[in-house]
Amino acid sequence: MEPTCLAVILAAGDSTRMKSSMSKVLHPVAGRPMIAHVMASIAASGISDVALVLGRDAEKVEAAARRPDLSVTGVMQKERLGTGHAVLMAKDIIARGFDQILVAYGDVPLITSAPLIAARDALAEGADVAVIGFQTARPTGYGRLLVENGELVAIREEKDATDLERAVTWCNSGLMAINGRKALDLLGRIENKNAKGEYYLTDLVEIARSLGGRAVAVDAPESELTGCNNRAELAQIEELWQKRRRHELMLSGVTMIAPETVFLSHDTEIGQDALIEPNVVFGPGVKIEGGAVVHAFSHIEGAHVAAGATVGPFARLRPGANLAEGAKVGNFCEVKKAEIGKGAKVNHLTYIGDATIGAETNIGAGTITCNYDGYNKHETHIGKGAFIGSNSSLVAPVSIGDGALIASGSVITTDVPADAAAFGRARQELKPGRAKVVRERNQAIKAAKGSKS
Repeated sequence: MEPTCLAVILAAGDSTRMKSSMSKVLHPVAGRPMIAHVMASIAASGISDVALVLGRDAEKVEAAARRPDLSVTGVMQKERLGTGHAVLMAKDIIARGFDQILVAYGDVPLITSAPLIAARDALAEGADVAVIGFQTARPTGYGRLLVENGELVAIREEKDATDLERAVTWCNSGLMAINGRKALDLLGRIENKNAKGEYYLTDLVEIARSLGGRAVAVDAPESELTGCNNRAELAQIEELWQKRRRHELMLSGVTMIAPETVFLSHDTEIGQDALIEPNVVFGPGVKIEGGAVVHAFSHIEGAHVAAGATVGPFARLRPGANLAEGAKVGNFCEVKKAEIGKGAKVNHLTYIGDATIGAETNIGAGTITCNYDGYNKHETHIGKGAFIGSNSSLVAPVSIGDGALIASGSVITTDVPADAAAFGRARQELKPGRAKVVRERNQAIKAAKGSKS
């Protein structure tokens, strides 16, 4: 049987350096709270039980951490007495009996399941403590992992390290796995002998060894272990996440002309052979199917773009926009909660909201679905093969049948049957010479005003 494991996630910090009105772990990375990224990796590593150590914004943090595949129990940490003290806040849950305990942090959102699994595997192979470390060219400020004969003998804080130890570039991330059957005994032996009077989790290495146990270190990429303490580091984490996800998508067959200018959400899906031009932003809930094209400077959220469809440039798809195969939404168009049928075209300077557009229908430039009366939203339905002339206003609720034609500049307020032509504009009249009369009159008025001043 697989070893049982409890993840203890430390998320009780006051977030002082974030200068924020909300908990640090609630700040989003790729549109998703940091804590939710951590929980996703916990679930992917095969863990189903979580003790979440809470402090500020406890209810909101716990809500953001919940997943259907995890059993999450929140515990409060009222005092901040170090990492060892924080883990012991979950002692009642640890006491239920788990083979393994994994300690992670709510402000390390780039961690993947791979190092977590490696730490768990080290326990399964007989270690009592497995620390996740990283190699860095800039070790200053980090605790150093001191290894002898393949075993971790100590974690030395920089202020306590010798010159030789400071030269070590393998550093402590703070994440570790502990033998679950020995965890409470080991944690209970941590003393607060340091200047701050805090209980340091790092002491577990030497404590375990003093009792005849083994401690080891497992390696992980430095980028995965980047923690967040302020807004500058939050931006760095966002940059790292975006770079990693773009790389994954390009390896899966997505073309990005200038990938560094494309910004993805945590759940963005893009299919093989899709083309993403520069300066495109994806909000949550977007699926782009294979072969679709998203032109430059488009913003898409909550939308589905089918194979062969085209978006932009300078287009905005809002939640509920659904483009069928081969559909086109062109430059300076906005689509919200609307079905754009197969091969339909919404090409220029147009707003389509709360609507259905039939296959092969053409929507002319400047068309607006007038869907809001100041209190309620109303729907517009346009059939297949219809032609909507430029600068038309379709006042919902209204239906336009298959093959219908709407004359340019029309305001349509009643239903239009299939194959009918509708003219909803005032009749044009010509007044010969009238322009000259109006012009001379206005010039005289202006001249009169000037003479008085």
